[in-house]
Amino acid sequence: MKYLLYIFLLSFNALSLEIATFAGGCFWCVEADLEKIPGVREVISGYSGGKKISPSYQEVSSGKTEHLEAVQVRFDSGVISFRDLLIEFFSIIDPTDSSGQFVDRGVHYSTAIFFHNANQKKTAGDVKKLIESKKIFKKTIITPIIKYKNFYRAETYHQDFYKKNKKSIKRYKAYRKHSGRDEFIKKYWKKHKANLLGSHGIKLSKKELKNKLTRMQFYVTQENGTEPPFKNKYYKNTREGIYVDIVSGEALFSSKDKFKSGTGWPSFTKPIDKDHIVEKDDSSLFMKRVEVRSRYSDSHLGHVFTDGPKPTGLRYCINSASLRFIPKDELKGSRYEIYLRDF
Repeated sequence: MKYLLYIFLLSFNALSLEIATFAGGCFWCVEADLEKIPGVREVISGYSGGKKISPSYQEVSSGKTEHLEAVQVRFDSGVISFRDLLIEFFSIIDPTDSSGQFVDRGVHYSTAIFFHNANQKKTAGDVKKLIESKKIFKKTIITPIIKYKNFYRAETYHQDFYKKNKKSIKRYKAYRKHSGRDEFIKKYWKKHKANLLGSHGIKLSKKELKNKLTRMQFYVTQENGTEPPFKNKYYKNTREGIYVDIVSGEALFSSKDKFKSGTGWPSFTKPIDKDHIVEKDDSSLFMKRVEVRSRYSDSHLGHVFTDGPKPTGLRYCINSASLRFIPKDELKGSRYEIYLRDF
């Protein structure tokens, strides 16, 4: 019985694991940096983007293939979203360099994002535009977003090189010190990374939340409450803009997807980004429902039902008390500028 439970738990945990593939120059460094991120379960060094099957390091480094030095990341999307993983990746590379990375020269050291599905492609494009809007660099960001085709694991001695043994650790530290990567990160990314990530991962105490929120906001978001229908802030709101998490500020819904449901609560056909919400089975009140929570603050937002209009057929029934509205004309120049594309 315990064995079956163990297998079940392993299978359940695997459901939230996703794969991302990035090229960011020397894979020793990229692997070392990404493995330290909460939610990242494994980083594998390898080669991606070329036609040759199972290339060797010598073939890639000599330019005999079109492959780039790359890493494949297995991450828990319940802990870190693909969006935030992308920001973490961008914050350890020079996305403006077209001929290598730092001390390393050569096409095989170029940067790239290999998307595995349509959602990753869209998110990568959004994050790239977001970083461009911050004008961190004088040069243009050229990191391409490419459809994933293949990934070949690098030789065993390259895996976890930064911590494999005393000899490799010493070699890695010497290389890292003289590569120029850390100086670049400190100069360009140190102050911008936190702003790009926003308040993700920051958990306020109950006491802090009580001071920050109104009584109704606290009741809804922290105690899984429901506000009165028809007598809430955004039920009748028809202005253009986006709705963000009242606790974390993360973008949740767009007015473009809002519709009149007649239920008395704000209703949407879809979230602004699926990575920003979590859906959970809810059997409280003697009925089966699907609860909607904010991924980053873990706030209760409302429930989703299957009686909505086209094109999704869904109705995200959300409490106004869990939201803050940002009008369209206030998006430009803010951390939400990326969502101007919807209008």
